[in-house]
Amino acid sequence: MKVVIVGGVAGGASAAARIRRLDEQAEIIVLERGRHVSFSNCSLPYYLGGAVENSDWLVMMGPDDFKYRHNIEVRTQSEVTKICRDRKEVVVRDLNRGTEYTESYDRLVLATGASPVVPKSIQGVDAGHVFTIRSVTDVCGAKDYIDSSGAQNIVVAGAGFVGVEVAENLRSAGKNVSIVEGADQVMAPFDYDMAQYLHKELTDKGIHLYLSSMVTAITAGAVTAVRNGKTVEIPADAVILSIGVAPETGLAVQAGLELGASRAIRVNHNYQTSDPDIYAVGDAVETFSRVGRAYGSFAQAGPAQRQARAAADHICGMYHNNKGYIATSCLRVFEQNAAVTGMNEKALKKAGIPYDAAFVLPFDKVSIMPDAHYMAFKLLFEVPTGRILGAQAIGRGDVVRRIDVIAALLTMNGTLDDLKEMELCYSPVYGTAKDVVNMAALVGLNILYGRVRQVRIEEVRGLVESGACIVDVREPEEFESGHLKNAVNVPLTQFRARMHEIPKDVPVYLHCRTGQRSYYALCELLGNGYRNVYNISGSFLGICSYEYYNDITDGREPIVTAYNFS
Repeated sequence: MKVVIVGGVAGGASAAARIRRLDEQAEIIVLERGRHVSFSNCSLPYYLGGAVENSDWLVMMGPDDFKYRHNIEVRTQSEVTKICRDRKEVVVRDLNRGTEYTESYDRLVLATGASPVVPKSIQGVDAGHVFTIRSVTDVCGAKDYIDSSGAQNIVVAGAGFVGVEVAENLRSAGKNVSIVEGADQVMAPFDYDMAQYLHKELTDKGIHLYLSSMVTAITAGAVTAVRNGKTVEIPADAVILSIGVAPETGLAVQAGLELGASRAIRVNHNYQTSDPDIYAVGDAVETFSRVGRAYGSFAQAGPAQRQARAAADHICGMYHNNKGYIATSCLRVFEQNAAVTGMNEKALKKAGIPYDAAFVLPFDKVSIMPDAHYMAFKLLFEVPTGRILGAQAIGRGDVVRRIDVIAALLTMNGTLDDLKEMELCYSPVYGTAKDVVNMAALVGLNILYGRVRQVRIEEVRGLVESGACIVDVREPEEFESGHLKNAVNVPLTQFRARMHEIPKDVPVYLHCRTGQRSYYALCELLGNGYRNVYNISGSFLGICSYEYYNDITDGREPIVTAYNFS
């Protein structure tokens, strides 16, 4: 059997290695258009900041390594320009020699990946100081230019995973960094309320954010962007485009292979295309979301490697149970860690899935530990089933472990009840006896079963501006350090004695610092005949984080007397 694989990196290289492990006699050829066949794509931004000191460290294996270790022939600088399905051949252009030849195959694997989006509508987008970061060659070119030219002002267009990581690393290297993003938030997988924590961290670390802004032109020393109809000029000695990626489907289209609704290559459960002798894996294919029950794409190295293994197994006579993807990711933003899994609110609304959310702000470990920090944790669940649909977490502590727990439950169609009963490791230096995820499940169950009614953070400004009855149950010294402008302070320690001060004829909205004490107060009110009472999700700490960025950038009138994030 002769297997030809188009493309390397996570998908192609993994497929080649797996086929060799299963079939020692197979002839395996990998054709890679670039100069490197196996490299750490996700580590590229960290070369810009110096965390990865040597670009050679980015390269995992070269052609000689594949030949000597696995008897796999790798040809770099070899671009496949055409698939001849009737003859089971591909046309290959040798980019070093400028010549073409054909290569036959019994099975063909397309691991063509995705290419950076470079909008031609942006004037000057092809200038020499404009870069994309998709390969080792790309990042070396960008770093060489920045270092040799002494570029100090750098604009990053796009605030997805790569854009934010590039911005963080360049800022850590002492550069003056601006992010221009067309949406009203960074990091689209996170909901708007969660993204505010990242906005604060980025601006606190000196990065200039231009949200709801579109780059229209790039000149020798500046980027022109438009926000709300107004034009702004941003100093730019170099520009990194990170606007997004599009699946590389040119070969598939030329060969007449079927594409899916997302315009990526459609594959079956064994990653066969509409031609059973041609497989496709990685960023170029359309895959199934097990949470949203719909087809889409998720461009990450982990799923690409699993897809490659599945395709290799089928090529070698083994079958695969394709359970789809759940979309789990994480990143570091300076001192904040962020992780997400499953669907967010935007996706759930688009899919028409009924849901609700539990938002908690507990300590990530026992609070008396010296490195204990608050963690913002948001859990999304289906109504009325309680099926977990997704989660997001941001904080200085171990958010990844918590999201990994939710990811595991998502693969098993877990519910709030399942999460409530999850028995997790506990030590004061690692977590709390009732972990963050357990607490979120308990809050979610209270909401699902109607034991608690809540008000979301985005509704608080309207409550303040309308003069609603808001009761702050923190202690007086906490209240004085900053509070909602029309809130009344009735500390929890005095609450039972002063309950007569709380009106019964109007809605009452309770909050504390994180929501726990106000929940206790709400239970006291419910137990004494009050019915029209609500807990403010996220409480004062969440309100400050939600309001802070827009207040300081848009000049809005603050609804708090002073921000407090400690």
